[in-house]
Amino acid sequence: MKPTNLFDVLIIGSGAAGLTLALQLDKHLHIALISKAALQAGASWYAQGGIAAVFDENDSLDAHIADTLAAGAGLCHEDAVRFVVEHGPDAINWLIEQGVDFTKDSDQESYHLTQEGGHSHRRILHTADATGKEVTGTLVDKVIAADNIEIYEQHCAVDLISQADKGSRKIRCSGAYILDIEKDTVSLFQAKSVVLASGGASKAYLYTSNPDGASGDGVAMAWRRGCRVANMEFNQFHPTCLYHPKAKSFLITEALRGEGAILRLPDGSPFMKNFHPDGELAPRDVVARAIDHEMKRLGSDCLYLDISHKPAAFITEHFPTMYEHCLGFGIDITQDPIPIVPAAHYTCGGIMTTTMVKLIC
Repeated sequence: MKPTNLFDVLIIGSGAAGLTLALQLDKHLHIALISKAALQAGASWYAQGGIAAVFDENDSLDAHIADTLAAGAGLCHEDAVRFVVEHGPDAINWLIEQGVDFTKDSDQESYHLTQEGGHSHRRILHTADATGKEVTGTLVDKVIAADNIEIYEQHCAVDLISQADKGSRKIRCSGAYILDIEKDTVSLFQAKSVVLASGGASKAYLYTSNPDGASGDGVAMAWRRGCRVANMEFNQFHPTCLYHPKAKSFLITEALRGEGAILRLPDGSPFMKNFHPDGELAPRDVVARAIDHEMKRLGSDCLYLDISHKPAAFITEHFPTMYEHCLGFGIDITQDPIPIVPAAHYTCGGIMTTTMVKLIC
């Protein structure tokens, strides 16, 4: 084992959460940022549709809260929902201050807002259909430029270490064993504070939108050290991932449905109105279950998402990444429906925290 590394803060995870925390902490703190692969390899980089926050004068925080509680089917903690929604605009404004270039309307004065499932208003800020790349890329540049942050790419946390504080029985986390993947060596990283921002566990599923690194390491490490873990059964399935033998974990953004894309059976028939009055804009769990139901009923390998009724120029302008990627598989989304299946997306459960920690981690 290599010698100990000493830091003020050890952040395990380099997605949007870990990057944001590293940049918001005091600049005098010596920070280590652990990234299992490259900084751009996490799930945050692949996000397409955007981020929900109240920016429309016809929208309201109360409406956003009500939508979230309704989509949660009575299982949400209202205080946590209210806390996150009320702080949403400030979080977006902070990203804008860092240089994130969200797409604006044609007047270039206001931000272009899309609508997604479960939302009663347009409140999704986005950068075309590559929001994660824009947000993560901007934050990565800021982290690289920061003098107080040491970046450890291709490093994987193996286990947390804990010890009793002097003069008390209180146990605290004081670091972690970190594997240098390229050198195949393990080092002890010690820190006054340790943050787990290591993402979800959806790679445990065969069909998932997540990259390979989303294997639940942080949750497992915390559980082994006695932390409480809850709601791991709540794994959100995204309704629309590209169904193609050569496509690996490619998400078909929900913003397509927000702009009028229609879910169809193999014979071209729409079906979502049979399951929910909001049709394609029903909450994700409703849409995913409806697709799964119809696939099983028909014995079909996939269903289809169709936006070809929209003008080609509109599609290529709003969804350039989607258009080019699908075209690479021989699917022209300006003319053809997209074959889709549901796939594991968000790990909604995890390590139990306070509301404030949820905000920054």
